[in-house]
Amino acid sequence: MKPGKTLLLFLVAIGFGVAGVVAQRFISPAEPLVGAPDEVRHGEVWDGKLPDLAGRIQTIKQWRGKGVVLNFWAPWCPPCRREIPDFIRLQERHGQAGLQFVGIALDAPDKVAAFVDETGINYPILLGGDDGAALSSAAGNRLGGLPFTVVFDRRGNAVATLTGGVSEARLEALVKPLL
Repeated sequence: MKPGKTLLLFLVAIGFGVAGVVAQRFISPAEPLVGAPDEVRHGEVWDGKLPDLAGRIQTIKQWRGKGVVLNFWAPWCPPCRREIPDFIRLQERHGQAGLQFVGIALDAPDKVAAFVDETGINYPILLGGDDGAALSSAAGNRLGGLPFTVVFDRRGNAVATLTGGVSEARLEALVKPLL
């Protein structure tokens, strides 16, 4: 191969590598993208009704009066899988003080149930389906991405919306004032 073509291929490869790093940074930021809580359609979210893993319809408003972390996720989503162990620890640590995690899974019930069994999730899991996607949109998920998390205070007002995986430390800082 001619030296000029080799250099060109080398530069193209480096360009793709740099583009990949830049894209990864913006697609999967180290910290979640923080949205605008004022975009949450509170009435629609609190009036939401979805089935749990046993098929019983659960209302979102049953948890009103607590600090609620509403998390939209799926078992196939790598950032979702990474943050759930943190959620389990935070639920254990702060559940008695009035914090309630609620997971809304957007996947087939059998896959969700297998993941819940595998990880030992200790908070309610609801099955989203089409209604869950609509609820995610009402909760302010303009991008339609997963994971998507909304934090509500005890009065039912959204205090934060987060698109992307959230660290335990970041979430702890958001929920501590709600306890």
